[in-house]
Amino acid sequence: MPQLNPAPWFLTLMTAWMIIMILLTPKLLKTHFMTEPKLDTNTKINQPWTWSWY
Repeated sequence: MPQLNPAPWFLTLMTAWMIIMILLTPKLLKTHFMTEPKLDTNTKINQPWTWSWY
């Protein structure tokens, strides 16, 4: 069996990867997660946190 030239396959893979990254990166960067805490909700912990068995 003849061997296939890997260059076109690699070029196709890299081209597809670049297109996907160019199209998806703006959508991923402007994604806001609902569980992300707000900056003004920072509260100080009153008691030091310890393991329950110590």
